[in-house]
Amino acid sequence: MTHTFSDTLKTLPGIAHLASLQLLDADGTVVATLENRPGQAGSVAVYHALAARHGVVDADAAHDGLALYGEHTADARAFPGKHPNIDRLLAIADGGCGPLQVRPIAALAAQAAQP
Repeated sequence: MTHTFSDTLKTLPGIAHLASLQLLDADGTVVATLENRPGQAGSVAVYHALAARHGVVDADAAHDGLALYGEHTADARAFPGKHPNIDRLLAIADGGCGPLQVRPIAALAAQAAQP
């Protein structure tokens, strides 16, 4: 039986406590923000799990993440640009960029910042 990305998501740590994740390069510059909303929540779950497992998103973590994305990884390889969060992992796995730090932004902190 083949597991799908949606099956894999059910096995990852919960992300309800997160508003977003910021990805930072070696200089501490935010290179991407993944928001916990429909269309990006799966990527938040994957990158959150990678940070928990590996500490940073380096080549080893990127390979792990590509496996977690399952069928979407093949689609990303076939259609570059369609899945930017997977494209980023492909680039890290190939040594083209990274490693990246992952900074969680708590949902309560995001709500407190709103007027």
